[in-house]
Amino acid sequence: MSLNPNGYKLSDRTGKLTAYDILPTTVTAVPETREFLLKIIDVLLDFVKASNDRNEKVLDFHHPEDMKRLLDLEIPDRAVTLQQLVEDCATTLKYQVKTGHPHFFNQLSCGLDIISMAGEWLTATANTNMFTYEIAPVFILMETVVLTKMREIIGWQGGDSILAPGGSISNLYAFLAARHKMFPNYKEHGSAALPGQLVMFTSDQCHYSVKSCAAVCGLGTDNCVMVPSDERGRMITKELERLILERKAKGHVPFFVNATAGTTVLGAFDNLNEIADICQKYNCWMHVDAAWGGGLLLSRRHRHPRFTGVERAQSVTWNPHKLMGALLQCSTIHFKEDGLLISCNQMSAEYLFMTDKQYDISYDTGDKVIQCGRHNDIFKLWLQWRSKGTEGFERQQDRLMELTHYQVKRIKEQSDRFHLIMEPECVNVSFWYVPKRLRGVPHDKRKEQELGKICPIIKGRMMQKGSLMVGYQPDDRRPNFFRSIISSSAVTEQDVDYMLDEIHRLGDDL
Repeated sequence: MSLNPNGYKLSDRTGKLTAYDILPTTVTAVPETREFLLKIIDVLLDFVKASNDRNEKVLDFHHPEDMKRLLDLEIPDRAVTLQQLVEDCATTLKYQVKTGHPHFFNQLSCGLDIISMAGEWLTATANTNMFTYEIAPVFILMETVVLTKMREIIGWQGGDSILAPGGSISNLYAFLAARHKMFPNYKEHGSAALPGQLVMFTSDQCHYSVKSCAAVCGLGTDNCVMVPSDERGRMITKELERLILERKAKGHVPFFVNATAGTTVLGAFDNLNEIADICQKYNCWMHVDAAWGGGLLLSRRHRHPRFTGVERAQSVTWNPHKLMGALLQCSTIHFKEDGLLISCNQMSAEYLFMTDKQYDISYDTGDKVIQCGRHNDIFKLWLQWRSKGTEGFERQQDRLMELTHYQVKRIKEQSDRFHLIMEPECVNVSFWYVPKRLRGVPHDKRKEQELGKICPIIKGRMMQKGSLMVGYQPDDRRPNFFRSIISSSAVTEQDVDYMLDEIHRLGDDL
């Protein structure tokens, strides 16, 4: 990879200049500014090329203390030169994990969509805030169009949506709106407006941000009831109803149920129709956390039965920066009912959200969010969607699932080396690697403990070598196991084979 700082030399004159000598400080320095930015683009394009080169390492790993010695991270009193800034950019990317590499299977957000990346470059250059139409007119209209399209895909007509900084905050918006809808006086009077102790319910396999809502919003984590899941990680709906009745018998007020569409570890989908029936019966708000699995809403082949009944929910979190491959961050929260966001969060700050503006102020978004300032996360998604079309996104989702099924097939074909834990519902594949000494040994809890011990050793070896990144973790039923994620459009069947072969090479002697 050509991320050698010496490969990005500026001209002799420009190489001696500092940021004070280019735009905007020096208004005549257009040539110097252009030369500097073109060198930065060279650095970025080399990183893009390296991220898509299977002969390149996924990472050049160093422990923190060693990394500190390799980097110059000090903040100087005097400005460094433009040449030094170019070198700083090259060095930064040299030691950064290539999350777009075809051998990176570690996180839910993988891949490097070039169109979305181009959109992020433009977004950074525009450098605007998303709180009013007057400051971001084009982006606000894009947001309206894209979010309306997403609600239609969910199965709603009308409603409201917003982009938030991550799925955790999107889930928080759902919680706040649910409480406001059921107890509108809470906004002014706080807990005095409540008829009793509020209680929320979610699967024990849910994302931790759901439980965090209870802590952040004053319920307390004891009042976020964790509903047991089955062996595949799906909420047991009979247990949900039992626990709701149990809390009602104590005089508590069940009001919010979170259903997960794509759990973080196993990729499980709760039964949305059954949960909707229970929510309707006990007057609870139904939220669907589809931050991870939401992309499969775009696939006619895989939408059902995973999302059957999603249109019955009151709110849905959906992160395009995951299965859809938009650049981080890009998280959306959608509501079936229009007006809730503004009613719940409006603070009527007249110095920002004047009501006598000379345009339709319904396009101002700042007063319906808790953030005020909001990053422009829409342009990269809008541009990416234009580049693929809805049909292209559907093909992308189908391809990711096809590769997942291929990995499962290859694991089964090598059943002496690998143990598949379960058939996946999403692109999460959970498995153990079986080293030579444990092949032929009957599979029981003792063997699982041994298999669990080797996961961190193999992970350490792959990071030191830089050849591969696959995550591992335990869950309530099992010790450590590998969980690979296929959400990058760069991945092929050959990359899946490489992943399994490399794990075998790294772990056969353990």
